[in-house]
Amino acid sequence: MDTLSSMRFVHDMPGPRVVFGAGSLHRVAAEAAALGGERVLLVAGSHSADARDVLAADLGARLVGGLTGVTEHVPVEVARAAVAEADRCGADLVVALGGGSATGLAKAVARERRLPVLAVPTTYAGSEMTSIWGLTDGTRKTTGRDPRVLPRTVVYDPDLTHSLSPSLTAVSGMNAVAHCVEATYSSDASPLVRLAAVEAVRALADALPRCVREPGDSDARALAAYGAWLAGIALGNATMGIHHKLCHVLGGAQRLPHGGLHAVLLPYAAAYNREAAPEPMAGLAAALGAEDAPTGLWELAGRIGAPRSLAEIGFDPAGIDDVAATVVTAPPSNPRPVDAGSLRSLLLAALVGNRPDRSPVLMTQGAS
Repeated sequence: MDTLSSMRFVHDMPGPRVVFGAGSLHRVAAEAAALGGERVLLVAGSHSADARDVLAADLGARLVGGLTGVTEHVPVEVARAAVAEADRCGADLVVALGGGSATGLAKAVARERRLPVLAVPTTYAGSEMTSIWGLTDGTRKTTGRDPRVLPRTVVYDPDLTHSLSPSLTAVSGMNAVAHCVEATYSSDASPLVRLAAVEAVRALADALPRCVREPGDSDARALAAYGAWLAGIALGNATMGIHHKLCHVLGGAQRLPHGGLHAVLLPYAAAYNREAAPEPMAGLAAALGAEDAPTGLWELAGRIGAPRSLAEIGFDPAGIDDVAATVVTAPPSNPRPVDAGSLRSLLLAALVGNRPDRSPVLMTQGAS
C-alpha cells in the first residue's frame, strides 16, 4: 500500500438506496411508491416468472406495462421496442426484476426517456449498482456511463436467488468476482472501493461453492448477495481494465454468454496483470485463500463448475486476431500496457483453459 505521505485519491461515490434482506421482494411496491411511481413498467427476466407474479400482485393498479423479451447484451432492436412500450403505457418508473440483462434493458429505457429505475436483482451481476449501460448493434457492443441510468433504489432479496441453477450461480458469481479483481488495480478506485472489492471476493469465494452444493442454503445465498452488492459498488466506482474490455468485445462479436466469458477470461486477465499489480494480487490471493490470485481464480471456477476455456463456451478461434485488433484501437486503462501480440497470447491460453501459472507467455510483454 502507498505510504500516507504519497497517497492521492478522489472518493466520490453516488449510489442507489439499498434495501437488503430475505423477503424484501414485498417491499418493492412501497419503494416504488416512495419514488413517485404511479405507472410502473415491469421488465422481468425469463427465469423470474414466480417473482414477477408476486410483484405484479403487490404493485396492483400501479402496474401498467410489462416486458419479458430480455436478451443478453441488450440488442438495439430490443431496446427500441422497450422504449416504445414505455411510451405506449405512459410509464413514470421502470422496475427491473432479473439479472444484468433485465437491468440493462431498463437502463436503455431510462437513458432514452429519463425515467427512474428500481432494480430487483435475481443474480449476482452487479449492474444494478452502476451508471454503466451497454447496447449491441450487430456484432459491436458499445458501453458507457450515464447518471440517468443509475437505479434510484435497489432491493436485494437473497430468497430470489434460491432458484438459480448451479451453472448460472457459478457464472454469475464469477461475473461479480471479476468486478472486484479489476477494481483492486484500477487507477481511480479509492481505498474504500478497494476494501469493498477485496471483502466481496472473500464473501463470494466462501459463498459460491456452498450455493452450488446446496442451492437452498439461505446463509450462503445471503452471503453471496452481500458479496454481489459490494462487487456492484466496485464496478460502479472504478474504471475496469483489460478483462472487461475483452468480455465486451467478445460478447458483441460472437454473442457468447456474458457470465461464461467472465468465468473463463478472468484468471488469464489476472495473470496478464500479475507482475504489474503485485500488491492488489497479494490482497486477492489472501481473500481467495490461495498463494497466487490468478491460480486461485482458476481453482474457484473449477470448484463451482464454471467453464474454464473459451472452447467450452463456443468461441471461434478464427476471431482472435480481429478481437485483439479491436481492443488495441481503443485500449482500456490497465496496469500493464495492451498490445495485440500479448492479447493474442492471452486469448490462446484462455482458449485451451490450462492453469494460468502454466502459461508463462502471459508473463511476457509483447509476446506473439
